[in-house]
Amino acid sequence: MAIIDLRKKHCVPCEGGFPPLTKEQIAHYSPKTPDWKVSADDKKISRDYEFKDFMEVLGFVNKVAKIAEEESHHPDLSIHGYKFLRIDLSTHSINGLSENDFILAAKIDAIEK
Repeated sequence: MAIIDLRKKHCVPCEGGFPPLTKEQIAHYSPKTPDWKVSADDKKISRDYEFKDFMEVLGFVNKVAKIAEEESHHPDLSIHGYKFLRIDLSTHSINGLSENDFILAAKIDAIEK
């Protein structure tokens, strides 16, 4: 139920001017995106994927890119070893995490692999 709520939300433009999420706020959002790991410094969340081959990775990346453009919130994507993908989410303008990161994570989780 909580994940559905995040998927229904939309990212809001962020130009900074407010603090990143606190440890308590991160702890509130983390269970809603359980496959994402919070970095030790609480500045990003990450998820690793493994695909059958390079073309499958690229197909998934294109789906992520479409959602990121729709939400105007863009992840850092790293393809390595030809079939592995790491996605990092952070709100760069505040040098940490915002609700936008968890919204986008939940929407990425809904993508069919």
